[in-house]
Amino acid sequence: MAAGRERVKAWRPAIDGISEVLHARFTEHAYPLHVHDAWTILIVDEGMVRYDLDRHEHGALEGLVTVLPPDVPHNGRAASAYGFRKRVLYLDRDAIGGDLIGHAVDHPGLADLELRRAIDRLHGTLLRPGDDLEAESRLALICDRFRGHLARRETLAAPDPCLARDLRDLLDARVREGLSLREASGFLRRHPAHLIRAFTREYAMAPHQYLISRRVDQARHLLLRGLPPGAVAAETGFYDQSHLTRHFTRILGVSPARYAS
Repeated sequence: MAAGRERVKAWRPAIDGISEVLHARFTEHAYPLHVHDAWTILIVDEGMVRYDLDRHEHGALEGLVTVLPPDVPHNGRAASAYGFRKRVLYLDRDAIGGDLIGHAVDHPGLADLELRRAIDRLHGTLLRPGDDLEAESRLALICDRFRGHLARRETLAAPDPCLARDLRDLLDARVREGLSLREASGFLRRHPAHLIRAFTREYAMAPHQYLISRRVDQARHLLLRGLPPGAVAAETGFYDQSHLTRHFTRILGVSPARYAS
């Protein structure tokens, strides 16, 4: 939807924990006081947003991550005539935890550059179909970092090579079908962020990177057997042929078609 210089793109990705994604540019629109039933995670790419939260004025700047908790009234408006450009994640209430709402009201602006970069990368992943496990992994680590900030502590996973191997076995058994973090967490009875850290520490790559590499490896063999790239993509669990091509080229430096020839 667009009206003049106002632009809005909103969608609901098929990722557990994310209720909505919003990319917008506003120059004249001012949000009145309102509430959400979700956590609002805001990064500003251009300009500045002024807002009131629990009767206190704040500013969302380009270098900050802003977290607005559920059920707490807030508004929003541009700080200058230029307006602002923002990207927003709306996360389910239990993605971060209702017990941390008070901490977020007290400190909604986080000066954490690495967290901001992680949120930026998650937005990029959500724009690409087929990379669901990567999006889930990024989201789990982001939520864990938020909980560390809001609870005034960092939660670090202890080394656990057995857990990492168990997760690798699950991924190996589900190369084509894929595996969500929620499923893995249920099977192994560990928090998703703990699973990701244990796996990455043991194998020097994230679970989604491992799964993609296994799919590309299988794709190589099928291409050399003469299957066309479209059929190979479907057979190895990629979203479509372009999804296969992007990851195949990134890992092997050549497109599937050229590899097969």
